[in-house]
Amino acid sequence: MTDQGTAVEATRVRLSVAYDGTGFHGWTRQPGLRTVQGVLEDGLATLLRRHPPAPTLVVAGRTDAGVHATGQVAHLDLTAEQVDALSRTRRKPASTSLGDLVAARLNGILGLSSDVVVTDAAEAAPGFDARFGAVWRRYEYRIADSPRARNPLDRHRTVWHPAELDAERMNEAARGMLGLHDFAAYCKPRPDATTIRTLQTYAWDREPDGALVARLQADAFCHSMVRALVGAAVAVGEGKLAPERPGQLLGAGARSSEFIVMPARGLTLVEVGYPRDAELAARAEQTRARRQSHEAAPSP
Repeated sequence: MTDQGTAVEATRVRLSVAYDGTGFHGWTRQPGLRTVQGVLEDGLATLLRRHPPAPTLVVAGRTDAGVHATGQVAHLDLTAEQVDALSRTRRKPASTSLGDLVAARLNGILGLSSDVVVTDAAEAAPGFDARFGAVWRRYEYRIADSPRARNPLDRHRTVWHPAELDAERMNEAARGMLGLHDFAAYCKPRPDATTIRTLQTYAWDREPDGALVARLQADAFCHSMVRALVGAAVAVGEGKLAPERPGQLLGAGARSSEFIVMPARGLTLVEVGYPRDAELAARAEQTRARRQSHEAAPSP
């Protein structure tokens, strides 16, 4: 509170986060399980133990167990007391920003060999919301389909496939799924959750190390959607499905059993996109209103 009795607004900090998902039960905090959110929030609680309450994190995309990230985005809100306490940190240059202080102190608590790292932090622009402000998410999925591509050092982020896949056929299938569709055939059902998404990009490339890498971008992805889209393409690459079949399944209204959902370890969230600073508040409000409207609607 100020001397006049008016509330002081919280200071929002935007975090960029990378993690190896192998040892985590996903992003979201769960009782008795190690999660990315839980580890980071425990670190924040330790950092600010003398200045409660500990901040909670809001994330752009709640990744599943075993999924990795190099470009996850989250935000937290700090009270005026917490900002003051961080700003009085000893042995810091006078020019050190609040974001740099948060990143350095939190990474120090996590340790040099941590499987989760805050790669960047900064005071957020007005109106920024990590979850509701995002306009797209981008993922990559790695498959090693030949012995020369099976690097043991990459085994936690790459799925090993027993036979070579036809990348040309897989790209043909991927092109047939682009655009605005009902992706219910590729999503794990969740009550009152929409499966209508816009798949903006989806393409397969053969990397110099021999691995096949899928790159997918959408306004949002429903639960297990990326791994299902990859599974359909793999079935095409194996010759088990025709290239046009994955596109024909769009709008089916129910989960398909014509392909398998691929393992989590090949999947990495690489980037989250946001609008220009001047449009952040409007975007977040628009997305929040749309989600609330959908959740309030009766189930069909």
